[in-house]
Amino acid sequence: MPLIPEYGFLRLPQILGDAKADPPVPPVIPVCKSTWWAGVRAGRYPKPVKLSSRVTVWRASDIRKLIEQAEG
Repeated sequence: MPLIPEYGFLRLPQILGDAKADPPVPPVIPVCKSTWWAGVRAGRYPKPVKLSSRVTVWRASDIRKLIEQAEG
């Protein structure tokens, strides 16, 4: 399993990767942003948590569970 904290939150670039970052962040879930948001709306991916009007995060535990379901 990729290095995902047991507790805490992840922002979208930490989940989908960020090739422009220095150093580049590899994707945990290799889909594009529009596919991710369509999956959130459809219920395939976990719902986000709004920390403020401009900050959206996902629970690390929800992302770990999603990966475990895909592997199992």
